[in-house]
Amino acid sequence: MENTRISTGIPGLDAMLNGGLIPGRTYLVKGAPGTGKTTFAMHFAMAGIANGENVLYVTLEEPADNLRADMIKLGFNLRDPRFTLIDATPTAERYVLVDDFFESFAKNIERMTEAIKQQLRTKHYTRIILDPVTMLKLTATKEIEYRRAFLTFIKTMMRMRTTVLLTSELQRTDIEEYLVSGVIELKAFEVDGRLSRGIKITKFRGSGFDGTIRPYEITDRGIVVHNDRVISSP
Repeated sequence: MENTRISTGIPGLDAMLNGGLIPGRTYLVKGAPGTGKTTFAMHFAMAGIANGENVLYVTLEEPADNLRADMIKLGFNLRDPRFTLIDATPTAERYVLVDDFFESFAKNIERMTEAIKQQLRTKHYTRIILDPVTMLKLTATKEIEYRRAFLTFIKTMMRMRTTVLLTSELQRTDIEEYLVSGVIELKAFEVDGRLSRGIKITKFRGSGFDGTIRPYEITDRGIVVHNDRVISSP
């Protein structure tokens, strides 16, 4: 059972991870705006759907309608009944039209944890995505309180045997990187005057991994990682 892996939905990345992610743990995907973090998260979600799993996707920044429109263009099936999308973005319409349960997803990480536990009482989700966790971090008044709450969140998800994927735009994510089981970084930079993108695994507890920066592309079908090529960091 310890050797069981689950797919990220990106074959080239699965190869870099020696077969995929270890289930039941929390992982962080970080990168600057435009590097494809949400697309990455959707690959992970759809891989779960393809495997017959229930998936919970909480969007904290991009309105759900925009997310659906963008992801459907890439061929992702967001209408599958096993996929649940919760819009926790801080829009005026949301606070007027949506009850406190859904608003609690964006209140802070403690309320997020309780809201997810409530969701898990109605359906067992084996994959949960928070996109981006950055928004929850901004609600914290003290770093020590956020650290404690974040650790409680991770332990709760482990007890629920749920694999969690977090995205973050922050360049420095020390607390999250220290506590999660794995970190994947998406980079964008210029090489010979052209935009290049590179993916790097910087942490993966419990397994060996390919630590080389590998090139990736964002295509009309999503992210493609070229794990047989090498890219040099600027």
